[in-house]
Amino acid sequence: MEAKAVQAFQFSTMTRSTKPERTGPNDSLRMFGGFKKQLFVSSKSLVVACSHNNIPARTLESETFHAPVDENFILKSKSQEIEPYLNGRCIYLVGMMGSGKTTVGKILSQALSYAFFDSDALVEEEVDGTSVADIFKHYGETFFRTKETEILRKLSMMHRNVISTGGGAVVRPINWKYMHQGISVWLDVPVEALAQRITAVGTDSRPLLNYESGDAYTKTFMRLSALFEERSEAYANANARVSLENMVAKLGQRDVSDLSPTAIAMEALEQIKDFLMSEDGC
Repeated sequence: MEAKAVQAFQFSTMTRSTKPERTGPNDSLRMFGGFKKQLFVSSKSLVVACSHNNIPARTLESETFHAPVDENFILKSKSQEIEPYLNGRCIYLVGMMGSGKTTVGKILSQALSYAFFDSDALVEEEVDGTSVADIFKHYGETFFRTKETEILRKLSMMHRNVISTGGGAVVRPINWKYMHQGISVWLDVPVEALAQRITAVGTDSRPLLNYESGDAYTKTFMRLSALFEERSEAYANANARVSLENMVAKLGQRDVSDLSPTAIAMEALEQIKDFLMSEDGC
């Protein structure tokens, strides 16, 4: 844990907190900043439940979860198997909004004894704690994407991190240059499942989902479908892919909502292992 805290401190001292301020008659932006020390390390221990019932993937938007004992044992075994071959490389999780990158990322970081970072949270801290939705509203998407790229550049110089990226981080080629310093994993979730998840928790924090008319599910589904169409080729640049549809077929489940976050993390480790093996020519 001390090692994680030191690494998080190193990141915080590398990161300049830059707050945009509107000045002048044309509301131009003036940048100023100072260093802030903020830890973005998940220090919670993974809680093991006594029940063996799977926690469904629809809970991936939640910050807390309980994993069955047998899943945790297998997860730890898999992580110990591949950890020496990672050589400290960071793991970048990419995928659509609502795909569970943060929840799965925290599970992976705990299993691998890595630190965890959420790139959206780091951007928010850079802009003096302003939420992503408000950054989009007041300063625009281009401003946000520039900040996101700078965060990824700094993270690419570090080791032993699991990073949950924003859904649109894949659209800038320069971001792939930084993410390919580590290993990138695409969490590929069907759009229908994403729409159900996001509709259930609300879209207020999702700035790209507030432009369609109609009922909540329909407008969310339509917008997500359009975004996926735009980004699917970019997501395919990832080193590894975790397809929830393939997992359902392999495990004999009825629906992706029956998959637990820990099971998805285990599949991510399996796909990372396959990538490492191919990298070594095995």
